Amino acid sequence: MTDLHQQRHSGSVDEQAADWCLRLAEAHLQPAEWDELECWMADPRHRKALEEAVTVWRSVEDAAEQPELIQLRSRALESLRRVNRRRWTDRITPGWRWAGALACLLILGLLGVFLHVHRSPDWVFETGIAERRSVRLADGSQLSLDAASRVEIRFLPQQRDLRLISGRARFDVAKDPLRPFNVTVGDKVVVAVGTSFSVELVQQRLHVVLYEGRVLVVQKSHPASPASLSETELSPGHELWSPVGGAVATVAPADLPRSESWEAGQLSFINEPLSRAVERINRYSQTKLRVTDTTAAAITINGVYNTGDTAAFIEGLRVLSPVRITAAPGQVLISAAPEAQK
Repeated sequence: MTDLHQQRHSGSVDEQAADWCLRLAEAHLQPAEWDELECWMADPRHRKALEEAVTVWRSVEDAAEQPELIQLRSRALESLRRVNRRRWTDRITPGWRWAGALACLLILGLLGVFLHVHRSPDWVFETGIAERRSVRLADGSQLSLDAASRVEIRFLPQQRDLRLISGRARFDVAKDPLRPFNVTVGDKVVVAVGTSFSVELVQQRLHVVLYEGRVLVVQKSHPASPASLSETELSPGHELWSPVGGAVATVAPADLPRSESWEAGQLSFINEPLSRAVERINRYSQTKLRVTDTTAAAITINGVYNTGDTAAFIEGLRVLSPVRITAAPGQVLISAAPEAQK
């Protein structure tokens, strides 16, 4: 064991946990310190001590903001900083490993998603047909909902838990290193701290687009075993597709302007399967489109349409695609034309 390691890990486990809690709360960790935290958290005793320190920190946070306590708290924090500067003047060689850092945050927050007792959400935000909505959440994060979408939210001391029930939402997450921001879709959880991304449920598939920061998409393989997790890391400018209930995840570069077009009132399709395009079009239409056969479902669609302009989409199909369109009560049926079935 090196002298530097001994300096950094002197004091009781609780003292070390308290220091890590402070450093996480202030979001001042350097790349090398994330690596050090990952190693420190490998000991179950350390992990438990940090969980307890985080719980205490969150529980006293409101009281600490009272005017008569702010000065006392500031003095205490500055005193601890001075001690740390004396004890830890050297730095180890930087080595950035974001996945390892997020793994630590998963221990603090993500397992709680799988283990906490079910209760009613604190807030429910939803939109109707052809309606979009933007909401600022209690933690300062921004939520943007596509049409026909629903998000349920529970904010806990250790994590911020959200569940996308239907449709699509964009999340611009307020940074809080002590409370991961978890968005659950079926058997998968998108984990972030402070970042910008969208999550969509379409054709029973999870679609994640990352605009800024980094996220992990985590799947709980076996409901009876919370420790059984698989993870896929996503970096900015990429998107992930994964079937709900399936283990396969596909990651590829994303067309960010196209992926954001719904927020500006447009739906942009580039080589989009007709069945997927129809599900998105239907979020904005009282008259539903229905694809009646697998051949038609697989036909690819290209074009940009204003949200709610279902008539233009149908006309584009009629002119550009080998389909047969039939009006029916309350819906429009789309089937493959005879030449497409050959």
